[in-house]
Amino acid sequence: MENKLIILLVIVLGAIAIAQLVRIYEISSKLRKTGEHEISNRDNNLNGRMMFIFMLLLFGFFIYLMQAYGWTGRGSAASDEGVEMDWLLNLNFVIIIAIFFFTNFLLFYFTWKYVKKPGVPAYYYPHNNKLELIWTIVPAVVLAVIIILGLQTWSHLSGPSKPEAEKIELFSKQFDWTARYSGADNTLGLYDYKLTLDNNELALLTSNTIDSALNNMFNSSTGIRSLQKLLNNRDTIFSDSTLNVLKMDLSRKERLYRFLTQMKENHNPKLDASAWDDIIQKDTLYLCKGQEYEIALRAKDVIHSAYFPHFRAQMNTVPGMATRMKFTPNKTTKEMRQEKNDENFNYVLMCNKICGGAHYKMKMIVVVLDKPAYKKWMDAKKKMTFKDQYFPVAATTPAASADTTAVTMN
Repeated sequence: MENKLIILLVIVLGAIAIAQLVRIYEISSKLRKTGEHEISNRDNNLNGRMMFIFMLLLFGFFIYLMQAYGWTGRGSAASDEGVEMDWLLNLNFVIIIAIFFFTNFLLFYFTWKYVKKPGVPAYYYPHNNKLELIWTIVPAVVLAVIIILGLQTWSHLSGPSKPEAEKIELFSKQFDWTARYSGADNTLGLYDYKLTLDNNELALLTSNTIDSALNNMFNSSTGIRSLQKLLNNRDTIFSDSTLNVLKMDLSRKERLYRFLTQMKENHNPKLDASAWDDIIQKDTLYLCKGQEYEIALRAKDVIHSAYFPHFRAQMNTVPGMATRMKFTPNKTTKEMRQEKNDENFNYVLMCNKICGGAHYKMKMIVVVLDKPAYKKWMDAKKKMTFKDQYFPVAATTPAASADTTAVTMN
């Protein structure tokens, strides 16, 4: 309490002191018979010198901060595409910093050089066509160069990947990432959201997953059969609102069932192989140094953003829309740890969109290995394919029994 009173007393006394100083300044101005708007030559020269000194301090501290904290603070890029992007960004910074030094030098230098002098009137300089052309054409040329180089870089980064590029899919949902490797055939299996089940969260499309979805839609505890029994049970009385909800749920599932039936009829079983050998990987994404990757992106619920800060790669993942990116890692995790002198360093995949309350948890560790280590890791995954993990035994019985004929097709 005493400390608060002392602080309050200091503030009050300080305010009174400032007010008295202002009053003394006003009285001294009256004694000198000068107005507040009148600035002496001494004050003008002092302000001019102080502006020049401020310019030197500003440039000095700017250079010091760049030396102390790095050129931009990004660190070195860990992908070939990142190196290209960093070069373009560095070029932009060079241009911006050069303009910063040039324009601020002129601003402060002119303030010091052309300080008001007794008997020298200001020179009226209304227009100069040559200057107008210079500060119009020069920025236009610089911007044209930046835009052209930017378009070339973007065209390369967003263009088709090489035929030998390895294909990986990143599946995003609140609040984690799942990676799907394309397997031995380097072809990602097809998918359809209507096939999403507990044992097929990525909704991959195969004959078995279609049968599982049909079976689940009809025979599960909340499926069509259960809903029909519930609605046909005359011993149970529902309120109008509950009855409408149950009927709408039944109608929706019957429509989905018809879609799944059509999907089964039109599906080509030869396409199953591309999905069966896909490898589902959670928690950690393993990549190979020097290998180009074609990354396909999907979202289950809301917009996420796949952000690899060290690879300089980022792309939104949008529900109902397929997006993609590509990059080629050029440093293993071990090499980057040595470069940073940090044994705990790890590459990371983050979500760069605020996608919900647990957005902060949406991270995935990325490990970049050399080719022998990556091949060893991939060989160990050959017995952990989608088929091995989720459908080790192919279904041999029809998904829906003869009772499925009881489905009412509204």
